Order: sequence, then C-alpha cells, then structure tokens
Amino acid sequence: QNNRSVVSVLCRRRPPLGPLPNEDIDVSNLESLTKYRSYNHYFTEAEKAKNQIVWWRTYKSYVEKADPELGATQVDIGLPISRPCRTKELKERRQVVKDNKKNVELERASRLRTFKISLDQVQETWEKTSGPLQVKRLAEHYGIFRDLFPNAYFIPQVTLHINYSQDNSAGVHYGNRLTPTEAASVPQIRFDAEEGSLWTLLLTCPDEHLLDNEAEYVHWLIGNIPGGAVQAGEELCHYLPPFPAKGTGFHRYVYVLFKQDGHINFQEDSRPSPCHSLVDRTFKTVDFYRKHQDSMTPAGLAFFQCQWDESVTETFHNTLNMREPVFEFIRPPVYHPPQVKFPQGQPLRYLDRYRDGKEHTYGIY
Repeated sequence: QNNRSVVSVLCRRRPPLGPLPNEDIDVSNLESLTKYRSYNHYFTEAEKAKNQIVWWRTYKSYVEKADPELGATQVDIGLPISRPCRTKELKERRQVVKDNKKNVELERASRLRTFKISLDQVQETWEKTSGPLQVKRLAEHYGIFRDLFPNAYFIPQVTLHINYSQDNSAGVHYGNRLTPTEAASVPQIRFDAEEGSLWTLLLTCPDEHLLDNEAEYVHWLIGNIPGGAVQAGEELCHYLPPFPAKGTGFHRYVYVLFKQDGHINFQEDSRPSPCHSLVDRTFKTVDFYRKHQDSMTPAGLAFFQCQWDESVTETFHNTLNMREPVFEFIRPPVYHPPQVKFPQGQPLRYLDRYRDGKEHTYGIY
C-alpha cells in the first residue's frame, strides 16, 4: 500500500503555468494555416515570437544562468584601425586591372602559362589588407582571447615573424604544430616598428599549469624593446622551452606583442635569472595587462601548438629539477605464463605468444 502511494505521488503531474507553445494551432487542419509568402513576412513574425514574454525558461536563460558572462559585449582593447577610403581603393584596383590588360608581356605570359606570382608580395598584401581580421578569427577559434583576455579582443595589426630555425622550417604562424625539440632555443623574431617606439613581448601558455586551471606559465617576457630589436630589450624572464606534460595532448603557446606609450618600470614583473621555479613563473596575462593597460596596447599575435616528446623529460629533470608528471595510462605488457615444453590440450597457435619475430605464422611452419 505504501509503495503504491509513493508511485502515485511521483507520477502526479503539475498543470502548466500557462499556454503551451503552438497550442492554438489546429493540427487536424494544417491547410488552413497562414503561409509565409516572403522571407520578410516570416522574419517579422519570428521577431514578434522572439520578443514575446513566455512563462517557461528558454535554453538561453538556462545557459546565461550557468555562465553569467556569456553573451557579454566584448571590448576592443587593440590599436585603432585606420580604414582606407573605399572609393579610392576601388579606383586604384580598377586602374591596376586596366594597366594589366594593356600589358602585352603579361598577356603573353598568361596565355602561355608562364606567368609567375611572387608569394612574398602576396603575403605582404595579405598582411596589409584582410590578414589582421583573419588572424583575429583564428584566435577566437582557438580560444586565445577567451583564456588570455576575458570579454576582450584586439585586432593584431603588427605582424610577428617568428622562426626557430635558420631555414624557416620551424616558423610560428597561427596554430601550427611544432615539437618541443624544435622550440627548445630562443627564436628569431622580426616585426615592423617605428624608430623610437617601445614594445613588450610575451610568450605564455594557458594550458600548461599543473595546479591551477585558470593560471598560466610565462615562458618569455621582454619589456622596453627599442624599435624591432628584441635583443636590446629588458629581459624580465628568460626563455624556457615548452614542457607539455605527457598525456595532456596539445598545448597552446601564445606570443603577444604590446606597444608601449613610453618607458615602463617592470621591476615588479621581473623574475630572478635564471628562473627555474614554476611558482615564480605562474602568470596571468589579464592581470599583467590590467596593471599596465594605461601604458601599453596589444598589437601583435602569433601562436603554435605543442605536445610531449622526449625533450620534455630532459626539461623537467635537468632544467626544472623536478620529477616529470605523467597523465597517460601506460599499459603493462601482456602476461604470458611460463612456456611448457610439452603442452597438452593447447591449440596449435600455442607457440605464437612466445615467438620473438614480429609477424606471426599462425601454424604455417
């Protein structure tokens, strides 16, 4: 009797607090419904339904309650964009097309398929036109702004050229993969800067911290860089190679270039040299930027991805002087009982488990 009463209470349903959605639609006669003859009519009715106050909670309200910062307006903290005149740009483009049509040699090379395009010129044109906006979209896709600058973003108008090798085979772009071995030494960095300007270069990893998911490890920090000479800057924290722990997948390593309004005193941000303590390298980009936001502006961005290799073990043991954390399950070798000289009742493939060769013969002797 008691079980029945409990079941009856659990099965009791409460009446809805108001009309259900589409309750007024006559499902038995769908032909009588008003049809949308144009997209504008549909859009108008959809906006009315969207703005209508309802008694039930929508999916958006559930998500906003779980994350109040979701949907907040993002703030542009980058340099102001100087947009060229659209009319002038179209006029120059038409003039280039007109000059190319009059060029006889260009027409002949195009017809004979011997025309060659300079990739360096294409790269330079991309960097000056649509490149910064596309880099911003890539950074949003990889969650760079979300993890480094919450509720903020910037358009990287200064292009960073970073290479870990002499032959440009290990360059840093926008999410490409490099190994910790390739990124073990200090890279070559080049960017266009005005004479007399000061810059700050930061290399950080938002995925690497071993104790705090919200913190980062600073791998390199140089302030008061005169012009584009990175070597002449004030090294606040010396370079540390990437050390993604084994079993944690790919980590993002982000280069951020800040443009300074003038000379900044970085005495509080300086680390002892050499800095081999992960506690001292604990870092938050947003806190660093908030401290100096009146004197610097983010202007450049580049990032790459890394996962574990053998050099990470050497970094933990020799550089950081600590045991290497491993988050990967290492399967033990398959156990085989001692081999019997005269196996009784065993299948014909009994000896295959004790063979030293890689390929099994499976009974073909």
